[in-house]
Amino acid sequence: QVQLVESGGGLVQAGGALRLSCAASGRTFSSYGMGWFRQTPGKERELVAAISWGAGRTYYVDSVKGRFTISRDNAKNMVYLQMNSLKPEDTAVYYCAAKENGSYYSVWTRVIEYGYWGQGTQVTVSS
Repeated sequence: QVQLVESGGGLVQAGGALRLSCAASGRTFSSYGMGWFRQTPGKERELVAAISWGAGRTYYVDSVKGRFTISRDNAKNMVYLQMNSLKPEDTAVYYCAAKENGSYYSVWTRVIEYGYWGQGTQVTVSS
């Protein structure tokens, strides 16, 4: 079992930066694959970035490559999403998600693969 709490969202101008944080509870956090998703009204939740529990493997959706960076600190039970060069189309509710018993090297890209979700944090990018 793991509980996730996101923070760091807010209002920023286009071109600005935000850092989202996800605090996870649970003794086995280091064995969870982690991901950041986002959702806007009327649209399906989409993966933004994912990270394996070991090996440091990452995955990014094309629209954020070169601008966003996912990272994790297993000692602190934290996952981060550094978002730079933000665009108005990045406006969404951002969710942290965890995939239990993820393999050391794998990243997980589908919503259905994640069993645990945070409550979400709003990111608004003004033009």
